[in-house]
Amino acid sequence: MKKLLVLFGTLAMSVSAFAAHPAKPGKWQITTEVDAPGMPMKPEPMTRTVCITKDDLEKNPEATIPKPMNRRTGEERSDCKISDYKVDANTVSWNLNCKGERNEINGTGKITYGADSYDGAMQMKIGDHEMKVTYKGKWISADCDKK
Repeated sequence: MKKLLVLFGTLAMSVSAFAAHPAKPGKWQITTEVDAPGMPMKPEPMTRTVCITKDDLEKNPEATIPKPMNRRTGEERSDCKISDYKVDANTVSWNLNCKGERNEINGTGKITYGADSYDGAMQMKIGDHEMKVTYKGKWISADCDKK
């Protein structure tokens, strides 16, 4: 009986990790706000538009996770890896690790999806500093161009 319970528990965790992604494919407007205690000035919220395809959601859903931005280029950092990615109903959670030249970034995040929107947050530690990043996503349309 114990073996059966352990097997059932393992299967239940595996199913939640590979459940259907709750996001809708299409064009999303994402607003990111950073709260970093001890920073001399709070950065302005940043809004950008991204395209999430059905293929992204089915084959590489971890790619839909917002990653820290490179301050010089304004692009998402390419040195970040997502782990412990899980989908549980309408909520996605993950761990993040970025191996930067100056400081390593570690974090945990969660996004909860509604029909045409989402709210989420990620707690990160960069060197000795901690920060919280909040996300608000709004689905704009099914049409988008992915380059």
